Amino acid sequence: MRWKLGTAAYKRVPSRDAAMDPDLETPDPAAEKTPDGGGGGAGAGAGPSWRRSLPHVCVATVTSFLFGYHTGVVNEPLESISADLGFAGNTLAEGLVVSICLGGAFVGCLFSGSVADGIGRRRAFQLSTLPMIVGAALSALTNSLEGMLFGRLLVGAGMGLGPPVASLYITEVSPPSVRGMYGSFVQIATCLGILFSLLVGTPVKDIDRWWRVCFWVSAVPAVLQAIAMEFCVESPQWLYKCGRTNEAEMQFEKLLGPLHVKSAMAELSRSERGDDGESVKFSELFYGRHFNVVFIGTTLFALQQLSGINSVFYFSSTVFRSVGVPSSLANICMGIANLLGSIIAMLLMDKLGRKMLLVGSFFFMAFSMGLQAIGANRHLGSASVYLSVGGILLFVLAFSLGAGPVPGLLLPEIFPNKIRAKAMALCMSVHWGVNFFVSLLFLRLLEQLGPQVLYTMFSSACVVGAIFVRRHVVETKGKTLQEIEVSLLQTQ
Repeated sequence: MRWKLGTAAYKRVPSRDAAMDPDLETPDPAAEKTPDGGGGGAGAGAGPSWRRSLPHVCVATVTSFLFGYHTGVVNEPLESISADLGFAGNTLAEGLVVSICLGGAFVGCLFSGSVADGIGRRRAFQLSTLPMIVGAALSALTNSLEGMLFGRLLVGAGMGLGPPVASLYITEVSPPSVRGMYGSFVQIATCLGILFSLLVGTPVKDIDRWWRVCFWVSAVPAVLQAIAMEFCVESPQWLYKCGRTNEAEMQFEKLLGPLHVKSAMAELSRSERGDDGESVKFSELFYGRHFNVVFIGTTLFALQQLSGINSVFYFSSTVFRSVGVPSSLANICMGIANLLGSIIAMLLMDKLGRKMLLVGSFFFMAFSMGLQAIGANRHLGSASVYLSVGGILLFVLAFSLGAGPVPGLLLPEIFPNKIRAKAMALCMSVHWGVNFFVSLLFLRLLEQLGPQVLYTMFSSACVVGAIFVRRHVVETKGKTLQEIEVSLLQTQ
């Protein structure tokens, strides 16, 4: 699916022509590089200020807040929803209300790359809020199971479209020195969304039909994001790819300051030299020079889900109740562990680097899942309670330190500008697909294999993830997107 630009004024400027512009090709070498890895400018003693891009990044992360909110919004109210809509006791219907968002997200994600490339990142954000607003309203107003499922399906489509665009946008508008920290905002916003949904859902057992209010609340941040995006910058990389060079320069000036525009444009010119300017097709991601980075991206997201993280998120309440811990307390503790790990990851992302956090996170997750496997042995008495509960909380903490926030940041960094949107759409589709099957099969596998065998399988997947990252993932800390792209092409 492709969109055509509606005006001839934005005719593609071939990058080989831009590369011959002496102002772009030969910036002052002393000004181009700075100690923090960012581009500089004449007279600039440091990289671009993080303050210019921060407001735009914060608006973009509202999508992740909505993702977290809609993930957790039905947890507490599900019993009240099923009673009011007449499907109480129907476990299949209750499961569909929770999981149908995954189906919608898969569909929305498939189109996210074409949408982001066709109409731009800002308009893609605004488009993603539309099904979230309409779906939330339908869910709040419905008096039938069918209406609830349709509303949740629409919400899922927005959830699938928004997060990949957020990863693209944040990566493309952030200065290299703080790109890791800003990328961590996605995970933090998701955690805050989950915690906020639990807070909003607290009165559901005391106030009749409060669950309808829970859905109405979600429409507010979606509307605010759609409005705020009108005042945000467009991605300079997308503008440049469309041949809108002058606009790209203006957006770089807003994001980086006037001293850094020339070197940023020179980096774009250098990375796209020899590019024919045509968009790639999805089929081209599976062969040729782009296959390697796409393989890394899809495998990384698959291993992230095969670690068992969503089985922990979706079914932890059952585990906690089985050992006598109230589910409400369990959800709050998990939310705090997730938020704490995300904050630590934010502080370390641009110091330790993406690769080290990923390797450490996967090994820590393997250890934590091993504790759960040991705790599943009820012959250990009270020790099994501590091992099960402690293992779950440590697992969530370990996930939020690396395996959670890093892939969404790392992959837009390693994907060339030409394929970035479509490659992210493909990788996120793998994410949703594996997520769906793990969630669907978890209870059946738990029944057939037992917790010790299943948790050992999850732990083994985490070890494989750590080894895969160690062997195949490159470090991107402190590098511009164009430096990463050029270095990857040179190694192929």
